[in-house]
Amino acid sequence: MSVETKTLSKEISEIFWREGYTLATAESCTAGNVAAIITAIPGSSRFYKGGIIAYSDEVKKMHLYVNAETLEQHGAVSEETVVEMVKGAIKALDVDYAMATSGIAGPGGGSPEKPVGTIWVAAGTKDAVLTAKLTEDEGREKNIQAATAKPSNYCWNYAKIKEKRSKSSIC
Repeated sequence: MSVETKTLSKEISEIFWREGYTLATAESCTAGNVAAIITAIPGSSRFYKGGIIAYSDEVKKMHLYVNAETLEQHGAVSEETVVEMVKGAIKALDVDYAMATSGIAGPGGGSPEKPVGTIWVAAGTKDAVLTAKLTEDEGREKNIQAATAKPSNYCWNYAKIKEKRSKSSIC
């Protein structure tokens, strides 16, 4: 784990613990790497409830409540799917926040429409989800690293904004 990722994980841990937020992950192409960076920090069990590795569409539908229509119309590697994965993880694991990833890490599996390196990431709450599309193919390992870091950064930013709003409403 890079120093930057470790620092980000520690900051997420501090905010979530202090504010009493709970977190889950829903991962496809990262296969548990997002959960690994969160749980690498001691004390993460205070806020991290768990994750679902949904490599197949069946798991996405059954455990993360991703609509079959979404998968048919947009595919597993889409903004619509990762948004539903976030909301499904929140529902399935009864948490405040969730992070999700779905993409084509490579080296194979790409298509002209969705080449290797196309990865959608998301983080948010049941009410609002931030998304990003990664498109650079830097090789499987680096693609997974990028997809692991991005939703963590979104989650930290989202929680930080919410924390500031709650403090300003108290004053």
